[in-house]
Amino acid sequence: MAIKFQFNKTSLNDLNKQLKIRTNALPTLKNKESALRFEVKRAKYRSDELANRLESVLRSYQHICGLWNEFRPDLIKVKDVNLETVKVAGVKTPSLKEIIFEETPFNFFTQPFWYNEGINILKELSSLGIESEIYREKMRLLDFSRKKTTQKVNLYEKVQIPGYQEAILKIKRFIEDEENLSKASQKIVKNRHIAEEEGI
Repeated sequence: MAIKFQFNKTSLNDLNKQLKIRTNALPTLKNKESALRFEVKRAKYRSDELANRLESVLRSYQHICGLWNEFRPDLIKVKDVNLETVKVAGVKTPSLKEIIFEETPFNFFTQPFWYNEGINILKELSSLGIESEIYREKMRLLDFSRKKTTQKVNLYEKVQIPGYQEAILKIKRFIEDEENLSKASQKIVKNRHIAEEEGI
């Protein structure tokens, strides 16, 4: 990225301000990046943990697979999933507040006795699956923000800060050269005047 500047003190002051802003912001950005990296890992770990628990619970109920053919699917459904927004390292992420299930009443005397247990099993499985997906979404949002922060850190560290430093150095050298030339020309003019005065 080419930094636009002019060879004058106003431009030099502006560049110094911009450099200071970026230099001061860099440690904060680096801290945010490492915090986001940690939170991404944590969300991924939690999502994977819930998905593994779901698989494990499903396997533990394999011995009663045949009974599910008798189960009425209309007995339970997920009515709503209430989420809240939680800021993690400055990023808004979803967090599970509660899952609202809608149960259809049934007659305990005419329906199989295990329906009640079946409803509890489905609640457990649904909760694990939903929570795992929420953590997966949380991980996705945090990772997206981490990538953007990493890009900004790289932009500041590898492009803008060195660019501003180089531009400031060029302006300082130019101003010094101009001052030296001005002093040299003043000396020449002074020497000429002295020589003319002595010659007269």
